[in-house]
Amino acid sequence: MKIELYIAQLLYRYQCVTVPGFGAFLTEIQSAQLIENSHSFFPPKKMISFNSYLKNNDGLLANHIAQAEKTSYDYAVSAIEYEVLNWKKALQENRTFSIKNIGTLSLNADNNILFTPNEQTNYLTQSFGLSTFVSPAVKREVVPTLRDQKETVVAEKAPIEFIPETRKTTVYLKYAAVFVLGLAATGTIGYPLYQNQIASETILVETAVQKQVQNKIQEATFFIQTPIPAVTLSLKSNKETKMPYHIMAGAFRSEANAEKRYDQLVAKGYNARRLAVNKNGLFPVLYGSYSTFAEAEKEKAKITETDNPEAWILIQSL
Repeated sequence: MKIELYIAQLLYRYQCVTVPGFGAFLTEIQSAQLIENSHSFFPPKKMISFNSYLKNNDGLLANHIAQAEKTSYDYAVSAIEYEVLNWKKALQENRTFSIKNIGTLSLNADNNILFTPNEQTNYLTQSFGLSTFVSPAVKREVVPTLRDQKETVVAEKAPIEFIPETRKTTVYLKYAAVFVLGLAATGTIGYPLYQNQIASETILVETAVQKQVQNKIQEATFFIQTPIPAVTLSLKSNKETKMPYHIMAGAFRSEANAEKRYDQLVAKGYNARRLAVNKNGLFPVLYGSYSTFAEAEKEKAKITETDNPEAWILIQSL
């Protein structure tokens, strides 16, 4: 049985995977990195290390193998022990041994195990789909300032000499000037006449409109052609407010006794009430009903002192 696959599966989920009798593979999360010299970006990853002193069986690897292979726990432990023997034998003979997708184990001069992790596999599930990439360097172009641009433009432009052009006047300009003067004189005389005519027509229109408005106002004031019908308001009496707090005088098995107790309370001046027979077949009698608990509590104190020490408050909307 090759246990490398099961170790790799557990490294995705746990920080420590112990191989009983051999050592433990530990993981530590490393943040994303940027190497400026090579413009390389590396995503977050789990760095794997090896500790040869953690050899006790914590049951994690054996249980995982037993569930995956659908076999017993004892058989999985035996399979791990057999694979560990092969690893140790390979290290003693070749001084190095590679575990697929995990790393390389080797022995130094003191026969201590050295571990080199595999950089190609990232066991951090949050970085799934992220890979290392190299970005080309960003070329930044120096933009000249506005002052530099103005100085460059002024230096490049050559001075321009303006030479006035002389034109010969013709005879037609004289006639055009005379025509313009004639139009100006006509406008000066005709424009006031036009303004007077507009003002007269405006006054006539305003007079007619004001007359119509006055007629409408008189008609609206003195002649109501379509009077508004009278509105009749009817007030409905409010329903009797239900009282939620009641002082109980007693509940009687006999209706005659309940009626007798009711008459006694009315004679004493209480606003007594009789209720319908309840689910227990009793006929309740009330001293009175109140809208607030404070009123009921105050009245109950008087009743217990003067008439009935066993009176109590019933809270129910009746």
